Amino acid sequence: MKIQPYLNFSGQCDEAFAHYEKALGGQVVYRHTYGNSPMAAEVGADWADKMMHISMRVGDQMLLGCDAPPPHYSKPQGLRVNLDFDDFAEGERVFKALSEGGKVGMAFQETFWAKGFAMFEDRFGTPWMINVSKPM
Repeated sequence: MKIQPYLNFSGQCDEAFAHYEKALGGQVVYRHTYGNSPMAAEVGADWADKMMHISMRVGDQMLLGCDAPPPHYSKPQGLRVNLDFDDFAEGERVFKALSEGGKVGMAFQETFWAKGFAMFEDRFGTPWMINVSKPM
């Protein structure tokens, strides 16, 4: 079994994944728009270029997403996508890249359990945590 985060957006999925590709060093390996699907008539012309599904490989893992049409979209709550790093500098770099233009709840800093830890919502509304583990 694999656990793969699937992020929903209200129309900015393609832009978000372009940002994630840079910030996380990933590579989008699949994208499919509503306009190129049997759902084109259901969502209308203004959603033709929106993402029905996108897949991005980050190392040996996948991050998935889509644009959820208005009646199906809800703002994420009660969860965060956690990124765990061994390298402090890489954790800090990713925090700075992903949090730019977003809302930082806890800035990247040392805690009793981590060399570096942060909580924030990126400019697309996705909630994240960055954790740089320290030996316990």
